[in-house]
Amino acid sequence: MTDRARNAVPRVLLRQMFDAAIASAQPSLCVPRHLPAAPRGRFIVIGAGKASAAMARSVEEHWPGPLSGLVVTRYGYAVACRHIEIAESAHPVPDAAGLRSAQRMLDLVGNLNEDDLVLCLISGGGSALLPLPAAGLTLDIKQSVNRSLLASGASISEINCVRRHLSGIKGGRLAAACHPASVVTLLISDVPGDRPIDIASGPTVADPTTCEDALNIVRRYGIDLPAAARDVLESGRGESVKPGDSRLARASVSIIATPQMALVAAAQVARAAGIEPHILSDAIEGEARDVGKVMAAIALQVAERNQPVKAPCVLLSGGETTVTVRGTGRGGRNVEFLLSLAIALDGHPRIHALAGDTDGVDGQEEIAGALVEPDSMARAWACGRRPRDALADNDAHSLFCALEDSVVTGPTLTNVNDFRAILIEDEATP
Repeated sequence: MTDRARNAVPRVLLRQMFDAAIASAQPSLCVPRHLPAAPRGRFIVIGAGKASAAMARSVEEHWPGPLSGLVVTRYGYAVACRHIEIAESAHPVPDAAGLRSAQRMLDLVGNLNEDDLVLCLISGGGSALLPLPAAGLTLDIKQSVNRSLLASGASISEINCVRRHLSGIKGGRLAAACHPASVVTLLISDVPGDRPIDIASGPTVADPTTCEDALNIVRRYGIDLPAAARDVLESGRGESVKPGDSRLARASVSIIATPQMALVAAAQVARAAGIEPHILSDAIEGEARDVGKVMAAIALQVAERNQPVKAPCVLLSGGETTVTVRGTGRGGRNVEFLLSLAIALDGHPRIHALAGDTDGVDGQEEIAGALVEPDSMARAWACGRRPRDALADNDAHSLFCALEDSVVTGPTLTNVNDFRAILIEDEATP
């Protein structure tokens, strides 16, 4: 039996678990049961994120009365809606289309009254898709800051803290603009801990953090802010909407899909296949390559010593790792995790893995992630690839593409963060 044939069953099972995780967070499943009661006045739908267009379509399919609105999604993630306008803009680095849409969204909710209701549909990616700068800043400055943040190694919570305080729409400002209308926000979480303020930088959520907090993050990671951006933070002009602000008194928030729900769905697939699943955490953060080494050590302990659990099993986890960019490669935190994992596993014959972003895009590539097999590193060497060099250059995507082990889903129309599955076979497995 060839290595490829031997690895076929684990590959299929890992992909089935990933697909189940994505399917569990589809807006068509989670939006309808959270729709609010009809208002006396107008019903306006707004939103942003990689899942927002699919969320909007689900609203239209289940809303009995008149409605209108505007949501912004990533290029390629639009779906047809009859009454809600779907705009597209760039992610992860914002563009002028996103800027225009953000301003139009504020204009749309600027003249509402107490009888009106705004339904805000927010999912991961909304920060970049609504890049309205604070007064005194430009889109060029926002783009520069965003690139620096993404390459810094800062956590998503830290990145979004800085974004909120350089924004004209995030950090509760969008909900404040809707006042005195009621605001109902439905969130699909893509952040560790499911904190509403960190999902798309919380455009409809009160923000307890401050400009000084943002400055401390900038100092911690040595981020070279443009002078105008630094002035917004140092002057306090970038302060966001705080808890207790009367403009948010009629605003409510519901989280309708989470990384934990996706991991549970994957676990059900594993259990049905006779493999015991173990959910380690839905909120793992840290440098992707460091998390890869730790996960490899745990997997090896299971494989060789049946501790802390017994094989056969699958170790499931979610969250959002980070990559401090030092090389010139194609990036991708999930594939960087996998490459580090594979190097540390050193070709263990009974360990397979898959990692991918549930939105279908790992880093800036239209690739969700990749698969690791026992012979992955041997095949890499055989085709002239040096795994440690690829890791040092942040170029795992190129290596896995050369091995034909990339996982490509296309736009998934949802986003519940990263998915990681490490399958450890029993010693008796042929």
